[in-house]
Amino acid sequence: VYGQCKALFYMHRTARILHTLSYNCTLRPVSRRRIHQMCPDCPSPSDLSNPKVLEAATESLAKFNRESPSKQYSVVKVTRASSQWVDGPSYFVEYLIQESHCTKSQASSCTHQSPDSEPVGLCKGSLVRSSRETFVSVSCNFFESQTPAPGGENSAVNQGPALLPKVEEPQQKKAGPTDAPSTALPKGSVQYLPDLDDDKTQGSQEPFPMHLDLTTNPQGDDLDISFLFMGPGRETVKVIPFPSKEQRSAECPGPAQEANPLVLPP
Repeated sequence: VYGQCKALFYMHRTARILHTLSYNCTLRPVSRRRIHQMCPDCPSPSDLSNPKVLEAATESLAKFNRESPSKQYSVVKVTRASSQWVDGPSYFVEYLIQESHCTKSQASSCTHQSPDSEPVGLCKGSLVRSSRETFVSVSCNFFESQTPAPGGENSAVNQGPALLPKVEEPQQKKAGPTDAPSTALPKGSVQYLPDLDDDKTQGSQEPFPMHLDLTTNPQGDDLDISFLFMGPGRETVKVIPFPSKEQRSAECPGPAQEANPLVLPP
């Protein structure tokens, strides 16, 4: 993927304060057509509903279950897939898993289940077929609340560190000293746009339509940043609209260090 980000950043050198007030990022995948022109044999995205994709997920998870001494797992949802032709068809998948009610002897019947099920981990697998043999690989990481006890699962299948650690909201954090500044999360968003080749509305849109406006007032508005400082006083900073393309100088932003037509907008 490639993209552009805009950010409003507050810096107070004397108080040693660095804080992101707002941000916006827009991302697009690199054109599959252009990648294929440059590298016909490189992996390309696959339709998640392709039966071969589901086969790669179930076959790789079956390998994981065979090497697991206790719990068995089943596929909840395939989240990403790609394919490639090497010495035969090759499929690479990422998918969410859940604990299965099936026993080890019933593992072959535990396949795709309801997408509404609560996932407990994320697996990456591959299924590579050649004229001589089939290669299957798999690695799984478990979410923190479902991390198996030490020795409970086979380390040979690379279960890795836990994912998605719990993050407390600012109001749930333990109170610090009375004069310590509170924290506030920056306001921001990340939007994912389709490949420019697939975007039916590209004729009326910028390659990276981005909006970053804490205010639309040309004179600027005062933004309360008291939470960044210690003490009872009220601190503000004047925020003006983010400069439009017409307001930028020829020097800022400067030319790309390495011009690449794959990741730069036309």
